[in-house]
Amino acid sequence: MTTPLDVQTECRAHFPALQGGYIFADNAGGSQCLKDVVDRISDYLLNSNAQLGADYSVSVISTKRATVDPQKSAAVLFNAESPEEISFGSSSTMLVENLARAMGPQINEGDEFIVSFADHETNIGPWVRLASRAKATLIPWQARPVSPNDNPFHVELSLDDLKGLITSKTRIVAFTACSNILGAWTRPKEVAALIRRVAREKGARKVEICVDCVAYAPHRRIDVRDWDVEYAFFSYYKVYSPHVSVLYSRKSSLDNSLTSLSHYFLKDYTAGYLKLQPGGPGYEVPYGTTGVLPYLLSLAGSVGVGDRSESELLDGAFQRIAAHEEDLMKPIIGFLLSEEAKKAGVRIVGPESANKQVRAPTISFVVVGQDGKTKRLHSKDVVAEFDSQGGIGIRYGYFYSHRLLSRPDFGTDPNDGVIRVSLLHYNTIEEVQKIADILKRLIVSSN
Repeated sequence: MTTPLDVQTECRAHFPALQGGYIFADNAGGSQCLKDVVDRISDYLLNSNAQLGADYSVSVISTKRATVDPQKSAAVLFNAESPEEISFGSSSTMLVENLARAMGPQINEGDEFIVSFADHETNIGPWVRLASRAKATLIPWQARPVSPNDNPFHVELSLDDLKGLITSKTRIVAFTACSNILGAWTRPKEVAALIRRVAREKGARKVEICVDCVAYAPHRRIDVRDWDVEYAFFSYYKVYSPHVSVLYSRKSSLDNSLTSLSHYFLKDYTAGYLKLQPGGPGYEVPYGTTGVLPYLLSLAGSVGVGDRSESELLDGAFQRIAAHEEDLMKPIIGFLLSEEAKKAGVRIVGPESANKQVRAPTISFVVVGQDGKTKRLHSKDVVAEFDSQGGIGIRYGYFYSHRLLSRPDFGTDPNDGVIRVSLLHYNTIEEVQKIADILKRLIVSSN
């Protein structure tokens, strides 16, 4: 049985920003930062701030802190085979753009890219541009309506649809592990297995898979080896760190699928992960990210700690996180699915469930009129009411998933987008209940 998290002691005590009473419920846009992460950044700048790669003692320490240690830590979070498969960059958008450009010479005219359109633009735009440059064909994997008559906003990525898109020309499949709007798990292992099987049956010469884990990483453990994918990435600033991102690239792909983006005369930069790091990703910030892994390991619980491997501890930590986040979802989704909310026009965008096996605590919704599509309350106005009360941060918009919210069957203005309440394990039941109570008062009373 999973021991419940002691949220105050085990979690919130490590985040100074949570001590002031403000309710942070825009966490899918960026989490709060661990004190240990900030302390590491400060320690780096104050005690080991030197250029990398020199032989003098401070530079040796600096090089280990800025490159070796962050790669080792991130490799554990990805379950990568080697730290040499890890690249850092200023954002996930930049990393995937670099990946697509490094892949360019390997792409042939007529190759096909399957890209899920339930995603943040990070894992769409670079493949759209690469397809245009290489005269490849881009094939959208669209989310399918589950109950179009009852709730047209309940859509999901269907494996049956994906299966029909794979052909002998398929070269790249890019999809999200968890939509930052829908909040739904995509189950990367199952998706990748289907891609491999059907691609073999169709005779595809080479297929590589790229998974967006940005909305997934704060909530569930990534396992690129178990999933069998070539590329995966997430943003550390969604996982308790400052603004920096990290990309996993399987060694065989680094060696055989990518060309170097680095200066031609830097011979050591033409192989491995350095192919994808033109210029340095920073020093102190990557070092700061090494504070995330110890924190997550600490959430595994005290039972049998000495007898469990690092991998088992991470599994235990995420099991406890998942259990608490399921409890967090229940008050809000309970209201959103209530009869009074439905009569008031509330429609969840994504799965209508608080089940941890189905979704993350990234909860989006709209308020529509009698036709079931046209907004009765603009998302902007609902969030403005929260802002006027103070003390709580939620948000509205398209959250860089513009293609998803531009769907004709949604019938909404993507600029007004959805209302999104996004939670993390450090939120409390009391905070969430307060949000649910305010939503009820605002939405039901306006009907």
